[in-house]
Amino acid sequence: MSQRNPSKYETIIPPHFNPDKVGEVWRVDYNGLAPVAQQWAAAQDIKAAVTDRMRICLMPIDVQNTFCIPGFELYVGGQSGTGAIDDNRRLAEFTYRYLKILTAITPTLDTHTAMQIFHPFFWINEKGEHPIGGATLISLEDVQKGVWRVNPAVVFSVTGNKDMYPALQAHALHYTKRLTEDGKYALMIWPYHAMLGGIGHALVSSCEEAFFFHNIARRNQTGFEIKGGNPLTENYSVLRPEVLDGPSGAPIASKNSVFFKKLLDFDAIIIGGQAKSHCVAWTIDDLLNEIKAKDPRLAQKVYLLEDCTSPVVLPGIIDFTDMANTAFNRFRDEGMHVVRSTDPIEEWPGMNL
Repeated sequence: MSQRNPSKYETIIPPHFNPDKVGEVWRVDYNGLAPVAQQWAAAQDIKAAVTDRMRICLMPIDVQNTFCIPGFELYVGGQSGTGAIDDNRRLAEFTYRYLKILTAITPTLDTHTAMQIFHPFFWINEKGEHPIGGATLISLEDVQKGVWRVNPAVVFSVTGNKDMYPALQAHALHYTKRLTEDGKYALMIWPYHAMLGGIGHALVSSCEEAFFFHNIARRNQTGFEIKGGNPLTENYSVLRPEVLDGPSGAPIASKNSVFFKKLLDFDAIIIGGQAKSHCVAWTIDDLLNEIKAKDPRLAQKVYLLEDCTSPVVLPGIIDFTDMANTAFNRFRDEGMHVVRSTDPIEEWPGMNL
């Protein structure tokens, strides 16, 4: 392994961190770790975040077991097969090394329940079969022809009214039509994943440990941002759902304007997570669109950790690597910075610490 030049803003990585456990699920010992973090802060002269002159936010996107641990529902292996594991090792190390200057950490959490428009149980065909999660696309034409229709069994749970089936079927037609009109994609039915209350929903243990350690050492609460709970729309991006209205034009969801404002209040925003081709790319794209509407120069405060994110790759089926790289190149062209976590942070373009 080649030696890296350390940054003058780094602290050493605490000895409790075990890089060999990043691909595993285990219980973080909060009560044992909290006093260690306090002692570490004192020994390394790590001040409270409130004293920071330059305020830096780290936004880890969907660093959850469901995407990051082999054997879980939507593991992101990338082309190497170990993508998310390698990404999270570097992400945890980055968090520890820059404890002194990372003001805040705001992880996003993809958060789902069973009866949502992109999960199998929401739909049935004429035989009463559900679509296969991860292998079924539902187009506008499929809904128009009745190839797939809303499962009557979800109506009461989703709407609170057992007589709302016609309205829910109308929404399904409107939803797939809106995706088509907006030039997005056919509706993808995913395996059940990031299920609220389940192990898959939790942060990867090594990253959770690092974020908790930062929380105590910097005396600044980790700012979790939940997305994806609306049963009537997908929510790849933390900043907005895919569809905002229903068939009548009435709103079913809204942009996350509060979080957008919170992000832009920082002097620098650092982004990594999973997957580069999907939730990461969509979040950055929405962030960029909001920035361009406000002030395009603000794109220069955004840093994308290219070595802490991987694309979806299903060997022999589909590889989103090129699509993800094209998106990141576009983000760079619009003024954002594509950087590596292992390079000294003061050498990142525009990072005036």
